[in-house]
Amino acid sequence: MHENAVSLILKDQNIEYIISLPCDRTKDLCGILEKQFRYITISREEGGIGILSGLSLVGKRGVLQMQSSGLGNSLNALMTLPYLYGLPLPVIASWRGYYQEKIPAQIPFNEKIPELMNLYNIPCTIIREYKDIDLIASVISDAWKENRPHIALISPRLWEGERDCFQNPHEKTRERIVDLSHKGVFSKPIMQRADAIEVIASMMTNELVVSNIGVPSKELYHARDVPANFYMLGSYTQASPLGLGIALGTDRKVVVLDGDGSLLGTSVLPVISGESPENLIIICLDNGVFGSTGDQCSPAFNLVDLELLAKASGFHKTCKVHTPEELKAAYAQALTGGLFFIHVIIRPGNRSVSNIPLLPSEIKDRFCSQAGRKMKD
Repeated sequence: MHENAVSLILKDQNIEYIISLPCDRTKDLCGILEKQFRYITISREEGGIGILSGLSLVGKRGVLQMQSSGLGNSLNALMTLPYLYGLPLPVIASWRGYYQEKIPAQIPFNEKIPELMNLYNIPCTIIREYKDIDLIASVISDAWKENRPHIALISPRLWEGERDCFQNPHEKTRERIVDLSHKGVFSKPIMQRADAIEVIASMMTNELVVSNIGVPSKELYHARDVPANFYMLGSYTQASPLGLGIALGTDRKVVVLDGDGSLLGTSVLPVISGESPENLIIICLDNGVFGSTGDQCSPAFNLVDLELLAKASGFHKTCKVHTPEELKAAYAQALTGGLFFIHVIIRPGNRSVSNIPLLPSEIKDRFCSQAGRKMKD
């Protein structure tokens, strides 16, 4: 089976993690990888970019496995996280719209992928048939040697003539009882985001920190700039996925400073609760608006309760806070262990702070020096 050959290549390349959004052309491969690696299923491809980037930051090797159309869904994250910061990110993508494709919707984007990747200067290696299969190893080694994304684009032709060994994986029962009790009380907010960040920063010691795109990162920089801070300069919605990847690869406490708009734009909360890293704290700084773009209201302003969303996603330890004292108490409790979600209700408004005077490569190198990853692997 060619699928077993792929698995052996991944093991030879010291791959530990498979981040996967399945494709029907590779269902046999998915079944094998799920049994032989730490297999994390996602529901949006850009979330996989964030998770795998986080793993790379702490020196853990993984592969993002998806169908090629996911490259379109995740292109901005691909360019503004691993490409911008210089992070190894190998991708195994089943190439749709190219060979004997019967679904018209797969063709317009997918048939142009090699040209598109070339336009964005992302290496793309085509695996057309079995004699090319060893090129997957080259893709992975190049991603780590050059600290960059590299796509292995696998033609469906590779699997021709293979016996279909896919077995229905639904052996486990879905029978369960969900007993969810929640009363969300939203009091008049006292703090602005910068105030909440200062409270959290005053209590930090040895944590690895990921801060959300835009003003939140600038406010953290001016409150407490340390090498263990990873400032997001792009990749909207990817702070929490990045934090998950980091937490999976280290024993250090990891704190994510995320926002209501960003968390509502991702589907990562169920993935996080499914993995349940004991060392991860998600702090949702909820001002009910898109604060970096002019305070336009988000659905969280008077509709969505992010703490309830976290509970519904499977988080068992959550709380909602409004004051500095409540935030201090919640953070102290979260430090005691276990996956924790802190919902901080704050007022809209940005502090007048300057841009972060660090290059993406400097942010990465400082962080990796704290997280224990060597720059050249």
